[in-house]
Amino acid sequence: MKNNSVPPISLALLKDPFHCLAFGFGTGFAQIAPGTFGTLVGLPLYLAMQPLPLLPYCVMTAILFIVGIWICDRAARELRVHDHPGIVWDEVVGYLVTMTLSPPEWGWMVLGFILFRIFDIFKPWPIKKIDQRISGGFGIMLDDLIAGGFALACMQLLIHVGSMNIF
Repeated sequence: MKNNSVPPISLALLKDPFHCLAFGFGTGFAQIAPGTFGTLVGLPLYLAMQPLPLLPYCVMTAILFIVGIWICDRAARELRVHDHPGIVWDEVVGYLVTMTLSPPEWGWMVLGFILFRIFDIFKPWPIKKIDQRISGGFGIMLDDLIAGGFALACMQLLIHVGSMNIF
């Protein structure tokens, strides 16, 4: 179960490269909606990865997920809080999952952002169960991976049903 008490943290954490990544280059320090601000880090990363063919895109996303397990686990252990709200690397990777096979237009990037945030915030089953029951870096990353998968499914449905081109 999560520890709901969140200790204060200092911007000095960003001097450590692991914390800098875990806290989304400082976006996780946002006082309101750190996960939403953290997801913004995924936008330029997606733009850099978007031209890749599907297999390299998926491999890169998988590598970022695996590295994220280690980064988030270390940050959570050092802060002594499971899934501290400022740890946002999981949101970055969740957004990249959402954007798999998406058209490169800005409208799709915004829609993917919104859909991912909806699934990450409201945590429908099984996301909430996973978030509550699996701890450590793997648990931190897994619930956002699944939220990204749900958002990806919605995106693909919108893209492919009736050859919809809404943007």
